Amino acid sequence: MVEAAITLPLVVFLLLGTLQLFLMLQARVLAHYAVFRATRAGSVAHGDCERMTHSAILALLPSFHSFLGNSVATGVVQHGGGSSAPARLAAAFAARRDNRYSSGLDGVHDGAIVWIDRHIQGGGVPSPEDRDFDEPGHLRQLEVRMVYWYPMKIPFANWVMSRMFLAQLGIEDYTATNPLMAAERNANWNRGEFTDPFTLSAALRDELQRRVRLQQYVFPIETTFTMRMMTPLKSRFFAQPHCPR
Repeated sequence: MVEAAITLPLVVFLLLGTLQLFLMLQARVLAHYAVFRATRAGSVAHGDCERMTHSAILALLPSFHSFLGNSVATGVVQHGGGSSAPARLAAAFAARRDNRYSSGLDGVHDGAIVWIDRHIQGGGVPSPEDRDFDEPGHLRQLEVRMVYWYPMKIPFANWVMSRMFLAQLGIEDYTATNPLMAAERNANWNRGEFTDPFTLSAALRDELQRRVRLQQYVFPIETTFTMRMMTPLKSRFFAQPHCPR
């Protein structure tokens, strides 16, 4: 019984942590698809941020919300007691179309789902639009960098992994007493102690730290994609390089 009590927390974390890790890998795959969908939406819609953001959210929905599950949770109940898959998807998207997690449906999460930054290769954006779009040799490419704030929802594993990420990224120290050896050893994960394989901007670091302090355990998944513009750029969609957050 004593040995089981000592090893049980580690075994539970290994199981829950493995499940959370595989869910994060799935989210990363969907993030690559989502940034492609967002870039294509911008390419065929003059760089419209709203269409780009909506395309990304629709692609990412399965990674954080099971909209085909409970029809009551998605708010869609048709006559006869059933609901169609398109109706459930529409309801799940409607609750998050403003690029915000739905508090309650998504646990405690209420921040932005994605950050989308854009860069135009081949020059700026003339006003009101790129009139030389059809000229031979006039190549304009839309480069998109998307950050998906993936919500980790597996209990206990999300708390431990978020502390590990903060320490590994050099954002925050993590020290805590080991409950099994309270008088002998403390956890001591100091910032900068690990080799940092990631490069996070100051804005990303601040946002990650802010959400974790609110117990909104997330991990920023960064992806990029570049595509040629298939419609002329319009300056009204480029008042700022990034889409509204």
